Amino acid sequence: QVQLVESGGDSVQAGGSLRLSCAASGYTFSSKCVAWFRQAPGKEREGVARIYTGGGSTFYTDSVKGRFTISLDNAKNTVYLQMNSLKPEDAAMYYCAADRGSWLSCLVGSEPNFPYWGQGTQVSVSS
Repeated sequence: QVQLVESGGDSVQAGGSLRLSCAASGYTFSSKCVAWFRQAPGKEREGVARIYTGGGSTFYTDSVKGRFTISLDNAKNTVYLQMNSLKPEDAAMYYCAADRGSWLSCLVGSEPNFPYWGQGTQVSVSS
């Protein structure tokens, strides 16, 4: 059974940093597309960042480019989202999602391509 577990969410001040973790069990991140999505209250869920672990390609939504970095630790089977220069508009529930192994999933990035989801971790950013 595939399980994704996020952690690292917290409350920070604007300009601060957080590192979110997504640990997998029953699943290996090797040669998969792994994504971070977020959903703020009253807003639709949006894709934030994706990594295709087979080659290391990464994709970011425009609002986080230059501030967020998605990465993989193969040894720990964990994907990270390093978030720097946080803004109040980054506050949301952050979800980790993974696919069955397709670079195209990462290129497209749409939610139906990701059958596996974590329960989310909350990020709050105060101004």
